[in-house]
Amino acid sequence: MYKELEKFKVSSSFTFTVEDSLEEVCNAPEGSAGVFVVYAVEGAEKELIMVGSTGTVQNDGTLKSKNGGLYDKIVNGHQFAKTGRKYSWPAQMKLENIVALEVVWYETFTGDVKAIPTAVEGQVLQNFLDENAKLPSWNVAF
Repeated sequence: MYKELEKFKVSSSFTFTVEDSLEEVCNAPEGSAGVFVVYAVEGAEKELIMVGSTGTVQNDGTLKSKNGGLYDKIVNGHQFAKTGRKYSWPAQMKLENIVALEVVWYETFTGDVKAIPTAVEGQVLQNFLDENAKLPSWNVAF
């Protein structure tokens, strides 16, 4: 786990395979803001392949989160095509022979902790870039 994510106490994870329905297995909360990290899992090996976030902090310090929050961003956010991840992830997993994904999500803006989701996403990606000289394979750009 990345040290930037350790301070976030509201978090959980779920596993997704091509046979699963992303809408059913996703346990991220609606109406929340935060960061999610996606690992390709093969046996005991895990490889970070994507980092994403949702939620915007306004200049008065309040949070503006899209209606569906982390849940909606994970399930319906567009990736690989102009289509939601519930469709594009299974297709991409088949292309890359990925058996399972582990998705770990963190609420970064709660009563106790107030961290800008995109800033946390950027820090995790920066550390990945520092260690690997590239971004995770499913992050096209940042």
